[in-house]
Amino acid sequence: MKRTTFFFPFIFIIATLGCKNTPVTSVKRPKLVVGIVVDQMRWDFLYRYNSRYGKGGFKRLMSEGFSCENAMINYLPAYTAVGHSCIFTGSVPSINGISGNDWIEQLTGKSVYCTQDNTVQGVGVNSAEDGKMSPRNLLSTTITDELRMATNYESKVVGISLKDRAAILPAGHSPNGAFWLDDSTGRFITSSYYMQRLPYWVEDYNRQNHIEKLIANGWNTLYDGNSYTESDADEQPYEGKFAGETTTSFPHNIKEAYKIKKSSFRYTPFGNSFTLDFAKEAVMGYQLGMGASTDFLTINCASTDYVGHMFGPNSREVEDTYLRLDKDLEDFFSFLDDKVGKDNYLVFMTADHGAANAIQYMQKHGMPAEFLNSKQMLDSLNIILKQKFKVDTLVKSGMNSQVNFDMPRINRDRLDFDAIKKTTVDYLQQQPGILYAVDVSKIGVAAIPEPIKKMIINGYNFKRSGAVQVIANPGWFEGYGKTGTTHGAWYPYDTHIPLLFMGWGIRHGSSNATVHMTDIAPTISALLHIQMPNGCIGEPIQGVVNNR
Repeated sequence: MKRTTFFFPFIFIIATLGCKNTPVTSVKRPKLVVGIVVDQMRWDFLYRYNSRYGKGGFKRLMSEGFSCENAMINYLPAYTAVGHSCIFTGSVPSINGISGNDWIEQLTGKSVYCTQDNTVQGVGVNSAEDGKMSPRNLLSTTITDELRMATNYESKVVGISLKDRAAILPAGHSPNGAFWLDDSTGRFITSSYYMQRLPYWVEDYNRQNHIEKLIANGWNTLYDGNSYTESDADEQPYEGKFAGETTTSFPHNIKEAYKIKKSSFRYTPFGNSFTLDFAKEAVMGYQLGMGASTDFLTINCASTDYVGHMFGPNSREVEDTYLRLDKDLEDFFSFLDDKVGKDNYLVFMTADHGAANAIQYMQKHGMPAEFLNSKQMLDSLNIILKQKFKVDTLVKSGMNSQVNFDMPRINRDRLDFDAIKKTTVDYLQQQPGILYAVDVSKIGVAAIPEPIKKMIINGYNFKRSGAVQVIANPGWFEGYGKTGTTHGAWYPYDTHIPLLFMGWGIRHGSSNATVHMTDIAPTISALLHIQMPNGCIGEPIQGVVNNR
């Protein structure tokens, strides 16, 4: 017995020592993943300005990477917060809860901004009341969360944008940091959800007054104005104006506009330069891609959205913004080549949504398009509902192209909600510019074709979405003003987005097979060999994961 007791531990020790000398196979992953979301970029912009792009920006993504030519959004509404959430969760509003940039809590009637969080404080701001933001309204995990968990939180994750929501939502629930622009100071800020003080490198960057330097010479076209043949003539009635300006034409005196209105900077291509420059500082400050575990950097180039909203997709301002962004991307990729190594990082680039052509541009060329006046429509609807149900203002808003009712009042007074919705649908279907109005609870029997029906279902969150969905005619949209454009509809101009992968593990190629925004997160998860986000409904894109 004594020999036996001695012998087995001895063998165990020898075996254990032998195991320590056995090589352990590690999972192969890139050093850094960079997710770039170009705000309001329509798929056709890859080709519309292609002849003027340089070799190192958009063309490098297309010539070295894999392009999904038919990537589509598969929910409604096509808005910024919803898009970023979908890209990084692989999920839809019905599940991840981000049903708009803003929404109305149906059970309480309270208006909510997607990333607002009154339990935290702004960090790096003049007033602690500013910057009260976090990802707590996001109900599911992101690929960035899953990467952190897969590496026992050794991986570093950072989110960057001019917009708070576009920095916060992609970075997920447990990043090392998320940073966005505070207009009042012209500095990048964060919130106490992430940290109590800005990192030293952020404070140093903020002290250098980069915005003033970028706008010092105003905004003129990068090339000779007459060479902008992919755009309409410069002075157009459908284009907006900067504060203090009397014309829509180049050059724009951004320096003076910025003095009048600090947010003017966002409506210039220099906002993208500012963002990508700060992203370089983040790479160095956090040493992203330089450790043993895979890191993840999320970047939203938001100025394309602001410029598009103000001037419309057919403006010289939009063309110039993309030509300048192309150069900024080339510079950023060269930076990554140098600091991380060309074959050591994986980039994917997509958009959160597209944009409609400006109404007056469409009309000028004989295309059907018009402005919707939803306020007037809903005011009239409230009068009809009052006459029938004896209650004032049963409709609270038409936010997110949905009719939001006063649910607390309806429940308290025990009103016939089905009858209210039927009256609403019957009225709306008769209005000019309304293609469909549907009670979402009866979507299964509604005479609405695919893919619209599925997009309505994917976008409907019972606690955060209005009960009646409204679909406008093609080319019609809500007119908050008579200039610029917007987005949000199911039509391809709003939902056909670019999607390209480049770098580590990616071979050159392209596919016209239909894929969806929900497929991005599981594709990245498959490439990294990590669990997909917990609300994910997408599938890995075979042309990308099988083309290695």
